[in-house]
Amino acid sequence: MSTFALSAATSTLAAEEGGNVLLPATYDIVWSAVVFVVLGFFFWKFAIPALRKVLDERESQIEGGIRKAEIAQAEAAAKRDENEKLLAAARTEAAEIREQARVDADQIKVQKKAETQAELDRMTASAKAQIEAERQTAIVSLRAEVGTLALDLASGVVGESLREDSRSTAYVDRFLSELDNDQKAGTHS
Repeated sequence: MSTFALSAATSTLAAEEGGNVLLPATYDIVWSAVVFVVLGFFFWKFAIPALRKVLDERESQIEGGIRKAEIAQAEAAAKRDENEKLLAAARTEAAEIREQARVDADQIKVQKKAETQAELDRMTASAKAQIEAERQTAIVSLRAEVGTLALDLASGVVGESLREDSRSTAYVDRFLSELDNDQKAGTHS
């Protein structure tokens, strides 16, 4: 039998029973409804709560991850701000240290300059004192030499030895003092 013949026979059978060809039989509807209710109950009781539980857990994990990310981001921002403050403080401190070092270097330079100048002044004073002492020694030596030469010259002119005479020594000393006074008076004028 062909498919067309089978379909025609079924239609004829349904038409004889008084049913509609488009509606299934009542027992098919009842058993389909029972299966639908059992499957619906199974999904409503077991599958949907399990699926909802998984979705809720996933949602809470995502929200927890977002919160953790926000907290981590806030902590990172706080650390960044703290690091920037520390860096600014370090820069300020470094600038202060450089400035203090410059001031200290200037003070040391001034102090060393003053010490050097004091040492030069001391050396100059010492040299002047030494020169003055040597000058006085030379003057005394020259006086004695000039006095001896003057007495020898006077002895040669007079024809007698004038060396032992204390008066002649006093005359020579007075003459040399007068020469010194004349020379000092000439340099002050």
